[in-house]
Parts: sequence; C-alpha cells; structure tokens
Amino acid sequence: MKLLHTSDWHLGRMLYSKKERREEHSAFLNWLQATIKENLVDLLIVAGDIFDTASPSSSSQKMYYDFLLNVRNSGCLNVVIVGGNHDSPSFLNAPKDILAALNVHVIGNASENIDDEIVVIRDNEDCPVAVVCAVPFLRERDISRFTEGETYQNRSMRIAESIKNHYEKIAEMAENKRNELGKNIPLIATGHLSVAGGKKNEDDGVRDIYIGNIECVGSEIFSQSFDYIALGHYHVPSVISEKVRYCGSPIPMGFGEAGQQKCVYIVDFKEKKTLIETVEIPVFQKLESIRGDKSFIENRLTELKDSDISVWVEIIYDGNEVFPDFTAWTAEKTVDTKIEILKLQNRQYLANVLTQNDSIQPLEELNEFDVFDKLLEKNGISTEQKEELKNLYRNVVVELNIEN
Repeated sequence: MKLLHTSDWHLGRMLYSKKERREEHSAFLNWLQATIKENLVDLLIVAGDIFDTASPSSSSQKMYYDFLLNVRNSGCLNVVIVGGNHDSPSFLNAPKDILAALNVHVIGNASENIDDEIVVIRDNEDCPVAVVCAVPFLRERDISRFTEGETYQNRSMRIAESIKNHYEKIAEMAENKRNELGKNIPLIATGHLSVAGGKKNEDDGVRDIYIGNIECVGSEIFSQSFDYIALGHYHVPSVISEKVRYCGSPIPMGFGEAGQQKCVYIVDFKEKKTLIETVEIPVFQKLESIRGDKSFIENRLTELKDSDISVWVEIIYDGNEVFPDFTAWTAEKTVDTKIEILKLQNRQYLANVLTQNDSIQPLEELNEFDVFDKLLEKNGISTEQKEELKNLYRNVVVELNIEN
C-alpha cells in the first residue's frame, strides 16, 4: 500500500496582499494528480491547512472540489483530509457525507467520540489495507475545558496533557481495530501541531497555535505502534524521525522560503519494511530575496533580467551609505523586465529615520508582537510588567489566530 503525504496548501493565499497564488496552486494540484498516477498511490493524506482562511473564495473552493473529483481518475481510491488551524471545521465538514461516497474522508475537528477519527482504508476488493488515525488540529475547546482561576502555567500543562492523552487513546483504539480486522496492516497517524524538531523560517506565515511552554510538543507523544505519522503546520520539510515527518507547504508562503526545495513524501509499506521517498515539487513561480549593498543588488537584478524569467522579488538594502532614492532607483532598474518587486526595505535610511525622529517601520514590515514590543518601550513599562503583559497579549493573539 502506498500513501502520499502533503499538507499546508493554503488555497487562496495572497503574497503581501498583492499577488494572487491561484496559478501556482492550480499548477501544483495538476502536478500532484500526475504524481499520484505515476507512482500508483493508493492513499492521499492532506495534513491540514487546505485553505488559507476560514471563508475561502469561490475560486479556491472550486479548485479544491475539482481536485477531489479528478484524483480518482489518477487511480487513488482513498483520500484523508484533516483540518488545520487556518481551516474552518464547519466548512470542511459540511460536505463530508457526500465526499465519503467518493472515499474522501474529511475530519475537520476533534469530537467527543475519538472513534470518529479512525478510518479503515480498503482496496478495490474491499479488503482493509491500513488504519488511519486522522487527528486534525486539536483546538483547546475540543480536548479540554477551561478552569476558572487557572494560572497561565497550569493552563499550558493542561493543554499539553490533553494532546498527549488524545494520541494515546486513539493509538490504543486503532490497535484494537486492527486486531478486530485480523490483518497485520499499517497504522498511520496525522497531526497538525508544532512538534519539537520541526523547522520554521522567518516570513513563512506559520501562526502560533497554543499558549505558553507548549508551543512545541515532543514526538514521544506518538505511539511506537504507528508506522508513519504525517504532520502538517510547519512549512519547511522536516524529518523529526524516520517515520515522523513534516512535508511542508507545496509553494513558498513568503520570501523566507524563496530558496527552499518543496516536496511531498511517498510511503510504500512493504511486508517487512517501510520505504519513504522524497519527491521534489517543481517551482511554479520563482521568488527571490535580494539583500546587500547597491552594487550587489544591481548585479543581481542584471542577472535576473538577462535570465528572462518571471520572478517576484523583495529587495533589502543594507549598505553603509544612505540611499534616499532607493525606491526610484529599483523601479528604473526593473522597468520593461519580468522582475516584479513586491517588497522594498531600505535598512540604512530606516535606521537613520528611527534615530532622528523616533519613527517606526511600516506596519507591513512588523508582526503583531513587534508592534506590541515597541508600544511597551515607548510607554516606559517596567521589565516586570512587560513580561506579564507580553504573556497576556500572546494569549489573546493565539486565540484570535485560531479560526472558528
């Protein structure tokens, strides 16, 4: 039995609120369908964050449903989709009964009955070939209950323990299910969470999803009985252990991922061993971050111009000399080319402005925590109060980032 592990499609995502990614996503899904067919994949697992927002556009929805209808033509008889922190559980779950008729199993969120997350995968002769513990992003309200008067630290410990218990229970139930079936078939688990060892990049759009000291849980929460754990949430491919992996996002979510090779994993379960193949995803739209002094930036722009390929760039000037006409200069260098500038940053000029005028960077260059830190500094908040306020603020931001 072969499975293909992908995640974090983020259909509908915009790049800096300027560029649609529809063509890239469409090209990826076409490539994915062809890859499934070429490799004779039996099971497709999408480990969360199918959409970028809880209310995806009609074009993003069409792309999603067209793919699910067409993937069967590639010979893949089973699809398992779990919700991520960006996804709306109610939106994903709404058509699940209809999609089940196509052997597309959708688990948008955890429910009181953990057995709902266990999916038996069958071949075209209706014989069981795998058991999947389709665990979605575990929202706090789905797995644990808030206690009045609970401290920040105790709440963190409670959530961490609830996540661990969820995986322990579902592993035990999956083993019992396999025993009932009477066949030594693979046990597979999914997860959309932060596991220690996963990699993050600056500007990758990955949201904090839990509070306190459980930003990362250890991989020991996964039972040894699992033959493969397909993770989502981090956008960088990461091998936590041989059988615990993040495949990452299929396209770069920001310029921090511009030079990163994207991939999916194909897992082939043999009788005596499991073979895992990394399949590289083509680049559908080139992104590049150019950072340096005037000479370096000019040389690189010339090289990109001569290559005559479409490229979206961010340009960061960090030379020693003040460069006041930086914006006009870069516009002149890229006119009548296939280079499109999406982000400009003049570090030297910015530092000069901040020193003289107590100004701040444009909001698009700051995240929500940078803004809060600057406000704390500006208002002369004491060190002791800062830490308390930062914890409370972080808690609020995390709650807001978890889509309903």
